Amino acid sequence: MKTDCQTPLPPKTVAVVGLGYVGLPLSLQFARSGVGVIGLDIDAAKVALLNAGKSFIHHIADGAVAEQLAAGKFSATTDFSQLQNVAAIIICVPTPLNKNREPDLSCVVEAGRAIAAYLQRSQLVVLESTTFPGTTEGELRAVLEKHSGLTAGTDFHLAFSPEREDPGNPASAVSQIPKVVGGLTPACLERACALYGRAVQSLVPVSSCRAAEATKLLENIFRSVNIALVNELKVVYAAMGIDVWEVIQAAKTKPFGYMPFYPGPGLGGHCIPIDPFYLAWKAREFGQSTRFIELAGEINTVMPEWVVNRVAEALNSRQKAINGSRILVLGLAYKANVDDDRESPSYVLMEKLFQRGAQVDYHDPFVPIIESVREHGRWAGVCSVAWEQKIIGAYDLVLISTAHSKVNYHELLTWSPMIVDTRNITAGLPAKPGQVWKA
Repeated sequence: MKTDCQTPLPPKTVAVVGLGYVGLPLSLQFARSGVGVIGLDIDAAKVALLNAGKSFIHHIADGAVAEQLAAGKFSATTDFSQLQNVAAIIICVPTPLNKNREPDLSCVVEAGRAIAAYLQRSQLVVLESTTFPGTTEGELRAVLEKHSGLTAGTDFHLAFSPEREDPGNPASAVSQIPKVVGGLTPACLERACALYGRAVQSLVPVSSCRAAEATKLLENIFRSVNIALVNELKVVYAAMGIDVWEVIQAAKTKPFGYMPFYPGPGLGGHCIPIDPFYLAWKAREFGQSTRFIELAGEINTVMPEWVVNRVAEALNSRQKAINGSRILVLGLAYKANVDDDRESPSYVLMEKLFQRGAQVDYHDPFVPIIESVREHGRWAGVCSVAWEQKIIGAYDLVLISTAHSKVNYHELLTWSPMIVDTRNITAGLPAKPGQVWKA
């Protein structure tokens, strides 16, 4: 006899737990697809803002939220008891590293405990947070079963489907990005595919939750390793007097066997600097080493120090030292045209410059004020300086860390006496001799 869990009925209402950079776009896509969505978050201020039709994420317009509110397809709440009224629950909470660079699953576990208190038979629970293989059928399953008294795969469905958000990319639409889905059982997979099929055009079913978890790690480790490669080549080629950016532009003309990756001041965001360490940590449990992955992490981690040394070289060419200089870091967000400053290398650069005695400020049109930062608390409450000639021109050096398109780089070259460019954004623009240093 089939249990309720085995009846593959597409859900009419979805709950998304965690309304951040992953959960909010996903919620709105389901809502646009005609699926009622309840958004859950522990941040009452965020919930109030959304229910007023306002977005707190720059690349998501207020109108996108207000439209779905008006249509009755989306609402936000802090009340987890509303989970009793939905057919599917999707978890989109952070999975950071702790101070020892080990996986921190506390948000996943807490979300699981909160969900378990209201978990119903036949419901589907999907984890989207990036994590190491085995989390869904291990830690998450354990907390759901322990606190609900229900059994995964028999009483409720359980699945993993990694997020593939690309914030700031206008060509990246949730509905058009193929969705990898893995279920605890074939029935779980079928129910999860039925869920995502209502909002996403293309599904990629895999054999298990572990395979789906591993897929996301592969995607981000691939980027981490290749970014490390070009970062290392940047340093090597600089010593040889070769511009790595020119080399990349030439190499990308090859129509096969190559894809371009670009160097930078370090890795940022919630994925690339963190996800490789999830696999490296889990691999040790199986007696496996991840030397290649860890080497890439080491190379990317030391990039800010190399950039600061280039700042020192630039200032020294004008008989100045970092100590006592006024330095403006241009771009605080971890990537261009977003307001997400999580794990941004700009914080590391600011910290290192401050420790060497510089007076450090920042300008970022997307981050007007620095909120609380876990590892760099000294900057909390600091505001972006105004983009005015008198203000920008008063700095001894401007360090371009993130190349936002809203910044007028022609003005910057007119105003600033010296620039260190880690993004090659000033290439081709008129500059005075010795004014621009690439890093």
